[in-house]
Amino acid sequence: VAAALLALAGCGGGKEVIRTDAGEQIDLSGNWNDTDAQTVSAALAEQIQRGAWIENFLAEKGKKPTLIVAPVRNKTAEHIATKTLVDQLERDFINGGRVRVVASAEEREQVREERADQQEFSSPETMKKWGREKGADVMLIGEINQIIDREGKESVRYYQVDCYLVDLEDNTKLWAGFEKIKKYVKG
Repeated sequence: VAAALLALAGCGGGKEVIRTDAGEQIDLSGNWNDTDAQTVSAALAEQIQRGAWIENFLAEKGKKPTLIVAPVRNKTAEHIATKTLVDQLERDFINGGRVRVVASAEEREQVREERADQQEFSSPETMKKWGREKGADVMLIGEINQIIDREGKESVRYYQVDCYLVDLEDNTKLWAGFEKIKKYVKG
């Protein structure tokens, strides 16, 4: 019995885990991955922040635009954790300094819970007041689409992320852009 247990323990699958640098590009399946999310968010954030719409907004309103990033819709057949793309876009906008970013609906609920808690348990001098949230001027709306061309053991995976900035007051599209990724997969 002991020999059988040792033999089974030795047949544990032979899995090896190697830690790598988080910035290292590794493509195993050809599916959307972390490198794609980082590449797309950096490119889109740069396009948006250097767009003429910001100068037009500043000239018209006399202030930096306040932006909210909507959840990016995944219109592909594969699972894509779009929140990583949204979070990276928000970081790029915040660190770029050309726009202000407000919290998402989910994050606002957490903040409101804290504010409600403060009404009961915080001192009057430190309690945060209701009704002072900053509303967004524009919303970034986006989606990821995919085309797969397959023949035998080879395939080409094409991803396109389309984004639009929409004025929340009058629904005007202020900016439109996209970023593409194409992968050739063999075997």
